[in-house]
Amino acid sequence: MALRVEALESLLVEKGYVDPAALDTIITTYERDVGPRNGAHVVALSWVDPEYRQRLLTDATAAIAELGYGGRQGEHMVALENTPDEHHLVVCTLCSCYPWPVLGLPPTWYKSAPYRSRAVLDPRGVLADFGVTLPEGTRITVHDSTAEVRYLVVPMRPPGTDGWDVEALAALVTRDSMIGTGVLAAP
Repeated sequence: MALRVEALESLLVEKGYVDPAALDTIITTYERDVGPRNGAHVVALSWVDPEYRQRLLTDATAAIAELGYGGRQGEHMVALENTPDEHHLVVCTLCSCYPWPVLGLPPTWYKSAPYRSRAVLDPRGVLADFGVTLPEGTRITVHDSTAEVRYLVVPMRPPGTDGWDVEALAALVTRDSMIGTGVLAAP
């Protein structure tokens, strides 16, 4: 698939239909800015507004839509709250179902067969590969994203952030923490 995409992109560039710099800008925007920043805003707001947090955990699709985020790949969202007792990890075992409106483009590793199989068979091992070591008593729950349901992990709020506003908190939230392959450290 990657070779086909590369061949198609090369042909479109060669014929003058596509500017490679414009493609890079679009990809970077969805990978790093638009999508993950939307999800980070959702998470940060849930940390400072208990009523919003409750709406998010009850009906994530509607709560996320309140902020203007939605559309393809975000029609049926479920928010999962990490706690000291339970850590959530999201995978799509069949393909790469992923909530684009709140996380942007899926990272390459999310679509890889090794991640998709190991996340289910050895979630602690996968987390260790990402540099995440959880206490033995923390239960890891793996959620299989599908075309019908996509997930957003609400990571635990880092200590030392009391009194921070939504914008400052959102800057701490990472894409990986919203998939469950990362945890947030104290600032």
